[in-house]
Amino acid sequence: MEIREILKENNFRFNKALGQNFITDKNLLNAIVTDSGASEEDVIVEIGAGAGTLTRAIAERCKKVYAFEVDDNLRPVLKKSLEGLDNVTVVFADVLKMSDEELLKIVDKPFKVIANLPYYITTPLIMRFLESSLPVLSLTVTIQKEVAERLVAKAGKPEYGAVTVAADYAGDAVITRIIGKEMFFPVPKVDSALLTLTINKDKYNVNNEKLFKRTVKAAFLWRRKTLANNLQNMFSLPKSECEEILASCGFSPMIRGEKLTTQEFINLSEEIEKHLKK
Repeated sequence: MEIREILKENNFRFNKALGQNFITDKNLLNAIVTDSGASEEDVIVEIGAGAGTLTRAIAERCKKVYAFEVDDNLRPVLKKSLEGLDNVTVVFADVLKMSDEELLKIVDKPFKVIANLPYYITTPLIMRFLESSLPVLSLTVTIQKEVAERLVAKAGKPEYGAVTVAADYAGDAVITRIIGKEMFFPVPKVDSALLTLTINKDKYNVNNEKLFKRTVKAAFLWRRKTLANNLQNMFSLPKSECEEILASCGFSPMIRGEKLTTQEFINLSEEIEKHLKK
C-alpha cells in the first residue's frame, strides 16, 4: 500500500508543531542511505520515524534500526508501513529528553544516525549527539539548506558561527546533495540539504575542552563586537591583556571571532589559560 493511502486509512493529521514533512520518493530515500555510507553491518539510529518510509529504506540495507518517534498518532501508520521487517525497533520517546545512559540501554553498540530531521530541532539534535559520550560514528541528516550551509561554512564567511566550529571540531561535515522542497509531503517553505558529518575524535588536540568551548562561545556571543571586547566580557580580563593575548597568537586587536579557524580557537584558548593561571 502506498504511504499516502496508509496515512489516509489511519486518519492521520499532520502536526505542524512537530515539523512533519515526509519523503516518499524511493530513489531519494535510497540515496540518503547510500550517502550515509551505511552497510549491512551497521546499527542505525533514526530520529523522527515519521511514516516509516526512510526507516524501511534503512532497514532493507542495514543490520538494525532503532527508530525514535514522538508522535503517538503514528503508531498504526508505522505498524502498517514497517510490516514484514524484523530488524526495526520503534521507540516512542524524545531523544532530546533522554540521557546518554537511557539511550545506551536501548542502543548499546556503536551506531550511525540517519534522519529526516524536523527543522525546529535541527541544531539542538545535532549538538545533542556531537557533545555526548555516545558511540556515534556519523550523522547523515536532511536539514534546512541554510543550516547545512552554516555547518560547512569556512572562517570569514557570513554563515560561519559557533555551530560551524562545533561541527568541525567533532569531525568532517559535507553537503552531499540539495533536496528541493517539492520532494517532501506536505511541501515545506524552503529547500533542504543532505549533510553527512563523520565523527573524528582525534581530529584536534585540546588540553582544556571546557575552556576551548567557552572561548568559541565568547567569540560569537556578541558578533558585532571585536574579539578583544568579547574576551574581556567573558573572562573578566583587562582589555589590554586581551589584546596582548591576541597579539601572542598573531592576531590584530581589531579581529572578530568569525575570522578564526577551529585550530586558531584552540591556540587562543591555550593562551587564555596561561593568563588565567597567573
